[in-house]
Amino acid sequence: MCGIVGILGEKPVSPLLVEGLRRLEYRGYDSAGIATLSNGHIERRRAEGKLNNLDALLKEDPITGTVGIGHTRWATHGVPSTRNAHPHATDKVAVVHNGIIENYRELKTELESHQVRFETETDTEIVAHLITHYMNQGMKPQEATDKTLDRLEGAYALAMIFAGEHDLMIGARQGTPLAIGFGDGEMFLASDSYALAPLTNKICFMEDGDRVVVTRAGARVYDKAGADVRRQIRVTAQSGATTGKGNYKHFMLKEIYEQPTVIGDTLNSFISPSTGKVSMPEDILALAKAPRITMVACGTAFYACMVAKYWFEQVARIPVEIDIASEFRYREAPMPQGGGVIVVSQSGETLDTLEAMRYCRRQGQKVLSIVNTIESTIERESDMVLHTLAGPEIGVASTKAFTTQLTTLACIAVALGVARGNITPEQERGLTAALRHLPAQCARTLNADQAIEKVAADVAQAQDVLYLGRGTLYPLALEGALKLKEISYIHAEGYAAGEMKHGPIALIDEDVPIVVLAPSNDPLFEKTASNVQESVARGGQVLMITDANGMEKMKDIVRWPVQMDEVHPFVAPILYAIPAQLLAYHVAIAKGTDVDQPRNLAKSVTVE
Repeated sequence: MCGIVGILGEKPVSPLLVEGLRRLEYRGYDSAGIATLSNGHIERRRAEGKLNNLDALLKEDPITGTVGIGHTRWATHGVPSTRNAHPHATDKVAVVHNGIIENYRELKTELESHQVRFETETDTEIVAHLITHYMNQGMKPQEATDKTLDRLEGAYALAMIFAGEHDLMIGARQGTPLAIGFGDGEMFLASDSYALAPLTNKICFMEDGDRVVVTRAGARVYDKAGADVRRQIRVTAQSGATTGKGNYKHFMLKEIYEQPTVIGDTLNSFISPSTGKVSMPEDILALAKAPRITMVACGTAFYACMVAKYWFEQVARIPVEIDIASEFRYREAPMPQGGGVIVVSQSGETLDTLEAMRYCRRQGQKVLSIVNTIESTIERESDMVLHTLAGPEIGVASTKAFTTQLTTLACIAVALGVARGNITPEQERGLTAALRHLPAQCARTLNADQAIEKVAADVAQAQDVLYLGRGTLYPLALEGALKLKEISYIHAEGYAAGEMKHGPIALIDEDVPIVVLAPSNDPLFEKTASNVQESVARGGQVLMITDANGMEKMKDIVRWPVQMDEVHPFVAPILYAIPAQLLAYHVAIAKGTDVDQPRNLAKSVTVE
């Protein structure tokens, strides 16, 4: 979601701010802007749409200064527009904000009673005006900011610069991430360390309730009471290299094609090629003693947990409960003594997942986080962490992060199965062999790209699409439908195939494509085939993703065949994710939508 960059520098900051914002594009946004101090005065440039629009504006109408803040906005209050774009400013202060100010209406009414005029529909503008209100009463910038922060309710990360103050930047964090960067005579603020990687490798992560006064000499972090707090300065492992698309048209396609490599990297971090054994830290293996494991996540990561529930219960024989993070803590679930929790988040900053994790910790649960982004808030607050080795994922619709999450969860399930004595060494070697064959099978699956592209031209004409699967392929049906919705804007729904006759079959006609994911060696294949027959009998047009044996059995009734390698049932959901991703990608291309940054979506969701 929204991205923040702030610089107290020695060189002109305008191009550096834009470059920092480019590194935050993956979070999702609909407008962008920067503000600098030019001869003591606040200058702003803002633009609706992509960063290229802001860049073009700055070339036509540049601004100078060595102090500045920048922002990519994902609209919450007020439509995407130049007027609503950040930074928001008065003659005294410029503010960028990630989050939601929940009590902004009350504060706005109060300020309007003091004849303050508002120009935007945003909640953020009240921060700039409230600070200005207090400064007009004679308060210094830090005092006015602290008094304002004391009155804000909600989740926020804020960065502020002040007219006439060329050696001052103030930041605050409450529920939304903010990092401090330390340079040589320069200082920085940003939403995450990735934005700062080209500028510095010395990072300090703020915690909830922290405030910071930044000067070129350093940073003072303090709490609401004004007491200094110590936050560790660490050398970040983030790369300063810019991630490009290479020869690919879109980041999403590049990331789909990277999956054989990143799945292999992830597997190599867990499985010994010589022994076929899974290696896990002892504290993770201790989860084998848990009476129950709870998994919480959002969106695509939640579907990874749905697949993992099958694995953990079938292989490790551990009861598993899965929950959408945004709902979990509000039902106040009782949690067992000695229970374990696995939270899954690509960014490690997903606020719903973070708050669910905090609830679990208050309930005395041991928490393992599975994240792709290093040094995230979820990682820092977990008891244990495993990193998926997907590398930076820029496309908003998750692809390689999803399959590496599945790969990691599969390895954990095998390790816990061994630790509990539920699988033999021979069974372990069989499962790890299936996992180690995956990278090659994924590479061969990518050869179906052109065939899927042809199918996509037909699917793109539909208004509704159904996805069907059984067992571990049922969550893949949900994930495939989500991908299609996210980037092509076609309405799609995923169902357990056996549920068709309980309602969804009423939707079937010749205009509704039915995507079926069904490897022939799945124990439930024949039941799925029966459900497909029922759909075809009612005019359904079937796109079937299966292997050669399944294709032979279904050749007379399938309109669009997509043939896969025969695959071990244990790893089928990982392999079958790839054609589902390619289908969504090519349908979106046929529809002419923005594949990498679809409308209304954000990569990192840091508000509830």
